[in-house]
Amino acid sequence: MPSLSTGLLQTGAGLLLLGAAGCALPPTAAVAVPPIPTGEARAWFYRDPGIYDAQGTPYIRMNEAIVAVSQPGGASYRDVLPGQYHVTVDSYGKDFNQTRDVYLFAGQQVYFKIVSLKSWIEGGGRRNNFERDTFYVWEIVPEIAQSDVAHSQFYGGS
Repeated sequence: MPSLSTGLLQTGAGLLLLGAAGCALPPTAAVAVPPIPTGEARAWFYRDPGIYDAQGTPYIRMNEAIVAVSQPGGASYRDVLPGQYHVTVDSYGKDFNQTRDVYLFAGQQVYFKIVSLKSWIEGGGRRNNFERDTFYVWEIVPEIAQSDVAHSQFYGGS
C-alpha cells in the first residue's frame, strides 16, 4: 500500500501536468486566422522551441515600433499598411545580418523566423558567470515557413 506522502506526491504531479496542459496555447493550424484586411499586408513572426536556444522573449519591431514579442515555439502576425519596413528583434549582442529590410505590397504575406544564438557573449569568473543572447531576424520562403508556423503555438495577431 503506498504511503500518504507518495500518494500526495503523485496527486501533486498529476495536478501540475493538468495545469501545464491547460495553459498550452493551440497550434496556429487550429486557429481560424482571418483574411488579410483589404489594402494591408501581413507579417508573420515565429520561433522554434529549441531546448538549446535562448529562452528570452525579446520585442520584434518594424520601423522601430513594437509589433510582437518573440516566444520560443510561438507564432504571431501583424497586419500593416504596404510600404518599406526595417524588421529587427531586440538583442544584447550586435552582429551583421541581424535585421531585414522588406517592401510589403497589399495582400502579401511575409514570414520572419526569429533565431537565437545563446551565450553569444559570456564571461565572468567562477562565481560571477553571465551569458547574453543574440537574436536574428531571418526572412523565410512561404513554402517552408507555413508548415513551421502551423505547428507553432499561436500567440495572436493584429
